[in-house]
Amino acid sequence: MTQATPTPSRREQILQALALMLEEDSGKRITVAALAKQVGVTEAALYRHFPSKARMFESLIEFIEETLFARIGRILEEEHEALPRCAALLTLLLSFAEKNPGLSRLLDGGVLTGETARLRTRIHQLFERLETQLRQVLREAELREGRRPSLPASAAANLLLATAEGRISQYVRSDFRRRPTEYWEDQWGLLSAQLLRESPQPA
Repeated sequence: MTQATPTPSRREQILQALALMLEEDSGKRITVAALAKQVGVTEAALYRHFPSKARMFESLIEFIEETLFARIGRILEEEHEALPRCAALLTLLLSFAEKNPGLSRLLDGGVLTGETARLRTRIHQLFERLETQLRQVLREAELREGRRPSLPASAAANLLLATAEGRISQYVRSDFRRRPTEYWEDQWGLLSAQLLRESPQPA
């Protein structure tokens, strides 16, 4: 017997509707009135679940953070070498953006123009956490594998994340026609070939 899919809560329905509007309404400012119409409730009903539109956006950002970093934790448990770890982390980010076009607008940050500065800070902090994780992986390579980045670890981590951010921005700018994972396998092959080198051995 097939088990019925649980009906999402009203709070989840609101967030799903907001993500859908981010995907469909390119360039339009989302209002609480429009969101209430999308969900099929009154504005007052929305405010019973979220005190403000900013809190709705913040909940979506929290979902992105929790999803990405839970999966990154599993990647670090399963992969033990730096290059596969970096590849898996960046592929996760690009694939997540590709599968969630509305949320990719949040990652790009443009949709937050005119919203509270706290939301833009949250997105900045999310990418800072990702860059810190990449930097840590690269620094550990010398201890674990006897290999170190061709650039300083901070510069190398920044380059890797900037590449992924650029792919996400292209995706948003093209109205989701240019997939973030397009060409990624070949691009990663080029990046990874130059990323690490053998640490010099003591004389």
